[in-house]
Amino acid sequence: LLAFSLPLYNLFYLLNHDLIANLESYWLFLRVDLVERWTERPVDIFIGIDAPDFNLRLSKTIKENNLPIKTVQYVSPSVWAWRQGRVHGIKRSIDLVLCLFPFEKTFYENYEVPAAFVGHPLAKQLPLKNPIIEAKHQLGLAANKTHIALLPGSRRGEIERLLPLLTDTAEILHRKYPELEFLIPAINDARKQQIEQGLQNVGTSLKAKIHVLENSDAESKIGRMVMNASDIVALASGTATLEAMLLHRPMVTFYKLNWLTYLIAKFLVKIPYYSLPNIIAGKKVIEELIQADATPQHLATAIEKLMDHETAHIQMMQHLSMHKQLISGNTDDPVQAILNCLSS
Repeated sequence: LLAFSLPLYNLFYLLNHDLIANLESYWLFLRVDLVERWTERPVDIFIGIDAPDFNLRLSKTIKENNLPIKTVQYVSPSVWAWRQGRVHGIKRSIDLVLCLFPFEKTFYENYEVPAAFVGHPLAKQLPLKNPIIEAKHQLGLAANKTHIALLPGSRRGEIERLLPLLTDTAEILHRKYPELEFLIPAINDARKQQIEQGLQNVGTSLKAKIHVLENSDAESKIGRMVMNASDIVALASGTATLEAMLLHRPMVTFYKLNWLTYLIAKFLVKIPYYSLPNIIAGKKVIEELIQADATPQHLATAIEKLMDHETAHIQMMQHLSMHKQLISGNTDDPVQAILNCLSS
């Protein structure tokens, strides 16, 4: 028997049980319930899919109760980036980690934790050939215009904190290159209204060059569509940097936090880079403007450098190389890795 834990199922369960008001109480309830069921009728293997806060605790409980169940975690938590001491708990609780990135497997091997690099599903989903003209056409954009994507993030707090940085950057670029067009994606109507409110004080000529594009329906991915149709992408650091890399678009990333949050994060984070393209490459492939470096002038300068076709092309070729790495034959077969785990 094979058991999976799906985060969306857990969320659905939570939203439909009004008596469970506290999230932590719910997770504890579900862990205890599953362990009781599997004590009476054990499964052979448990595969936790993402949701490490829940799945790693469940795996720990399985081991503490000495249940004859193999435990697998698909999608590693970012233990390689911060609070690296957590790897020791993973070693005690998990029999196999299925990793999305090759550097994760290397990290776990250094701690003698069984791991397999199985590739990233998004890397397999997005094509290696990705013409920008077709992407522009899909959004109704002129193919002969230069479009700069400005992505402040998708959450209210991120937009409130980072949109002014982007509008000031656009102002600097607009004065030098008035022909540039700027694209800002909005995941829903609430975020679109927030962005448009943030553009109220932008000058008339620049405002005419900024286009806020909203998801047309629940299935559309406006952020991806905007990045795909843009000649250059400026985006808040996060998982979107991986998506932009897999779209092979020249980009610069930035981020600003509350000063206290930044100091805490700086103390906890143990890696030299913050963006996934740089982490995957093991070197600086894209510009990272973090905290005090994230200024309109610095961001405008970084974007301007990517307007040089040769500079942009070099970065795009590096993106393509890493894309191929994530779907190459060097990946492990997840099925065989799980079978090996069962038989070990």
